[in-house]
Amino acid sequence: MDEFSSLPGIGKKTALRLVLFLLRQDDERVERFSSTLLKMKKEIKHCKICHNISDSETCSICSDPYRDQETVCVVENIRDIMSIENTQQYHGRYHVLGGIISPIDGVGPSDLEIDSLVEKARNGNVKEVVLALSTTMEGDTTNFYIFRKMKETSVKVTTIARGVSIGDDLEYADEITLGRSIIHRTAFEDTFGMEG
Repeated sequence: MDEFSSLPGIGKKTALRLVLFLLRQDDERVERFSSTLLKMKKEIKHCKICHNISDSETCSICSDPYRDQETVCVVENIRDIMSIENTQQYHGRYHVLGGIISPIDGVGPSDLEIDSLVEKARNGNVKEVVLALSTTMEGDTTNFYIFRKMKETSVKVTTIARGVSIGDDLEYADEITLGRSIIHRTAFEDTFGMEG
C-alpha cells in the first residue's frame, strides 16, 4: 500500500483497492504487470533531438519525414506533447524543456533543455519556435527568457494564442481551444507590446 500511495494521485484508499485487486489475480498476471513496469523503466529513453520519451534513440515525431522540420513547438513536458497532438492542428516538431523556470522550486534556466533549443536555432534548420508553455507566471518567465535567448538568432518566435486561460495548464485545456491556440499563434514580442 505504501508503494502505491507514493504515486501521484493515489491516496491510501485507492492504494488499498489496487493491492486487493492484485492479490486476487493469478501469479502470471501479476508477474506480467511487474515485468512490464521494469521493462518500461529500463527501455524507455529520451529522444536525442526533442527530449520526448521514446523506445529508440529518436522518437516517432522527430523521425517522421512528413512533419514540418523547420517549426519547433517548445513545451514543458511530455504530457503537453500529447495534449497538442490530440488537437491534430500542429504538424511540426517539439522540444521538451523538462520543466519551467521556478526560483521558488530551485529550477533555473540551466536545469532545463534551453541551451539545446538555442543550439538548434543557431544551426539554421529551424525557422520558427512556437512557445507553448502554461500561462502561469513561471511559464511566462520561461517564455520571456527563451525569447531573449532567441534574439541572438534569426528564428521567428511565436506563442500560442491566449485561448488558454491565464494560470491554466495545457494538459487540462480542451482540444478545440488548444487547437485554435496553436493555429492562431502570434509573434511572442507582440504579447508584451514590444517592437522589433
